[in-house]
Amino acid sequence: MKVRPKKSLGQHFLTDEAIAAQIAGGLTGHGGYRRMVEIGPGTGALTTHLLQLHGAEPLYLIEIDRDSVAYLKQHKVVYEDRIIEADFLKTDIPALINEPFAVVGNFPYNISTQILFRVFDWRDAVPEVVGMFQKEVAERIASGPGTKNYGILSVLLQVFYSIEYLFTVPAESFDPPPKVLSGVIRMQRNEVNDPGCDLASLIKVVKTGFNQRRKMLRVSLKGILPVGSSVPDAYATQRPEQLGTADFILLTEALFPRN
Repeated sequence: MKVRPKKSLGQHFLTDEAIAAQIAGGLTGHGGYRRMVEIGPGTGALTTHLLQLHGAEPLYLIEIDRDSVAYLKQHKVVYEDRIIEADFLKTDIPALINEPFAVVGNFPYNISTQILFRVFDWRDAVPEVVGMFQKEVAERIASGPGTKNYGILSVLLQVFYSIEYLFTVPAESFDPPPKVLSGVIRMQRNEVNDPGCDLASLIKVVKTGFNQRRKMLRVSLKGILPVGSSVPDAYATQRPEQLGTADFILLTEALFPRN
């Protein structure tokens, strides 16, 4: 059977074997995990290389497309009980696998940032991520302060992960070719468990600041400041892209100290 890529699911099937091998080879085993979850395997272009490098035992596939699931089962790409027909964003993967796992895949552009927010929520279960994104998104995730791509995801993910931009993928590596370039990144969990401030408050400060990124923080954060408080002088006239993760943590703890 032939599986046609579905625009509604943001599918662009990877056809370049060399790129697939590079992505699979990007997984290092960081953190000592024994399991891997591939998101959106489609017809198994990347899956084949994951199997060659790591074997069938540790690999789970999560796929929402019924046609792709049927293809994977028909061609016996992996053990049938390792194919999870479900929406990744609505599935409690840590509860299903019950041990640390890596996340890998050619991620659909339309849900790629949502995938990363799920990884953020599951950070204690996900030691490593190797994924392909729209190039702009990949660059944003890996960017540091002072760059135009630096943003909410950059800050929040870099609190808990070391992030490396690995390589760029041309449009002709896919069927159908997307209208943009793609980029592959690797995320590896660092040793931070307690960021040094209230995490919910940190998320609020980062999101509020970047939602008005052209304004100084004394202006953009005004609406969330506790009564009687103000942005510390060290940060008041700065804009969010000027602050590193450590700065955001210090700022959050100053505004919303933990009891």
